[in-house]
Amino acid sequence: MKAIVCTKYGSPDVLELKEVEKPIPEDNEVLIKIHATTVNRTDCAMLRAEPFISRFVTGLFKPNKPIQGTDFAGKIEAVGKNVSSFKVGDMVFGLNDNNFGSHAQYMTILEDKALTTIPKNMTYEQAAAITEGAFYAYNFINKVNLKSGQKVLVNGATGAIGSAAVQLLKYFGANITAVCNTNNIELVKSLGADKVIDYTKEDFTKDDQKYNFIFDTVGKSSFAKCKPLLQPGGVYISSELGFMAQNIFFALIKPIIGNKKVIFPLPTDCRGSLLFIKKLIEKEKFKAVIDRKYPLEQIVEAYRYVEKGQKTGNVVITVEHNNKT
Repeated sequence: MKAIVCTKYGSPDVLELKEVEKPIPEDNEVLIKIHATTVNRTDCAMLRAEPFISRFVTGLFKPNKPIQGTDFAGKIEAVGKNVSSFKVGDMVFGLNDNNFGSHAQYMTILEDKALTTIPKNMTYEQAAAITEGAFYAYNFINKVNLKSGQKVLVNGATGAIGSAAVQLLKYFGANITAVCNTNNIELVKSLGADKVIDYTKEDFTKDDQKYNFIFDTVGKSSFAKCKPLLQPGGVYISSELGFMAQNIFFALIKPIIGNKKVIFPLPTDCRGSLLFIKKLIEKEKFKAVIDRKYPLEQIVEAYRYVEKGQKTGNVVITVEHNNKT
């Protein structure tokens, strides 16, 4: 099968399209014929091993998982003898955030991981595009006691996490202020934003509104800059560690020294998040936001584009097959 292989850390140029052995599912695994995947910020960070501390998980000197990729959508081609939840021919999607491997024509995954059938009203490309961003956005919300009518600011409202967060916050009844650029104002309004701040024209940290929660879904601001915007008892959450991993540090000390705090959103319950998002999709309360599509053979260009930090929603990789694959 064809796969994108990464044998060393570096720029997108280190990625190679190679023929590798097709995986064989273990007793509790399914084999998925991949039709769509994505390139996201996680992929880019893993490619360059940033931050450096991540190497203690991904491999100190080189990646211990040579085939990257977390999001996926495809069709089950084979199942292990102990698999009972899925059958050959099922159209599925999910997030393989532990073993990766979706940047290939085939991958295996345990049946009890973040895997479920694709809603009837979605394509492979749409299904692949909603998984990681929605998971992290839902994880943000689960870390706070969100109530209907509370005010939430979402910085980076058009990224994969941000566009998902706006939709989820709308579903839960929050009053949403979204920060984005001029070109995406109408998009974020259509996703559910009540107010939009165009960061190309004004500094959102100078806003006179006070918020219960600030979700920095691109990690481009800081608690110090956002603290004046928080109401007493307000919470700041960022998708990034922050300078010198300050967000982890603040998460530990702020409950002690102040009434405004930082929560570091360690992700949990990936499968539960996926099943919840699926229900929203079926109710037409959540949709995929896709910026661009690239074939697997052009994944280097996809990485380069994502690394610019200007994508809207998700960048999808389409995976073609022929009779021999």
